[in-house]
Amino acid sequence: MGQPASSHPGVSYVMPVYNEAAYIDDAIESVLAQQYAGERELVVVLGPSTDGTTERVHARAAADARIRIVENSQLSIPLSLNLGIRAAAHDVIVRVDAHTELPADYTALGVATLQRTGAASLGGLMVATGRGRLQSAIARAYNSRFGLGGGAYHGGASEGPAESAYLGIMRRGPLEQVGLYDEGLKRGEDWELNLRLREAGHLVWLDPALRVAYWPRDTWSKLARQFTATGIWRGELVRRLGGRNSLRYFAPPALVLASALSAVLIVLELVGLVTGLAAWLLSIVYLGPVLYLVLLLMLLVSGSSGERLADRATFVGVIVVMHYSWGAGFLRGLVVGARDAVDRSRIES
Repeated sequence: MGQPASSHPGVSYVMPVYNEAAYIDDAIESVLAQQYAGERELVVVLGPSTDGTTERVHARAAADARIRIVENSQLSIPLSLNLGIRAAAHDVIVRVDAHTELPADYTALGVATLQRTGAASLGGLMVATGRGRLQSAIARAYNSRFGLGGGAYHGGASEGPAESAYLGIMRRGPLEQVGLYDEGLKRGEDWELNLRLREAGHLVWLDPALRVAYWPRDTWSKLARQFTATGIWRGELVRRLGGRNSLRYFAPPALVLASALSAVLIVLELVGLVTGLAAWLLSIVYLGPVLYLVLLLMLLVSGSSGERLADRATFVGVIVVMHYSWGAGFLRGLVVGARDAVDRSRIES
């Protein structure tokens, strides 16, 4: 696999943006402040925002020639990414998100790793951060193995080949070879792209030295909507790809099913329709929810969940919303497909 000819190849940052007025200036500033010797440009792909984001981005572009704007009238991240990649001037593509802030050495470290490993796609760690009790609790859940199921890019992994890459520092050639992002997906597009890269014989790499600050959703409704949509599209990917999905994706839907069956069984036992040996045999469905309640109680008293009881209780609530929203969404996507499901939390300004 070839490598960029220059030690400092040109870099195009591609940033899909929709209703991000609270975060867009910091995200753009972190890109423009990169300490990297090669040529750089920021391609902002603007969705039809309603919160002033469009005006902010146009003002920044008018003041800095490194910022280019591509318009996208549809609410589709994969389409936005493909439009940005096709418009990009350089062969190294760095995906950035309007909810992220890159450390100043992110590009230099990433390009060096890209050249050292020959990877087609590489990523680092998502380091979630928050303001206020709720967003801070959501950030702790993102960073916890209990929140997002132990994905490598949420911490604790060592450098090496990976299943997927968070955000992605990528070489244009392999991306074009596999057909860029799948525009039929609304979520999970990173994982699916990296799967196709790996199946085409390319290397996907994790470098924990790359750390990206991420601002998660900041309300209960946004969190639930985000995780429901993510679960739906993971269920859709399982429909399409079957066993090529990690077993950890099946834990939340199994919990949702066990909880639903437990609730039904309790009602049947209370009205006397299930008794005796049948009740004892069927009570196995209680095991999952009971163990989950034990886990939640442990998190409620753990100092890692927060300093004060209110902080820990908020953290536990966040964990429950994440797991049940994602699990319920997964089951919907698995049974009926994703159809046109979108992350409605992005529509809230």
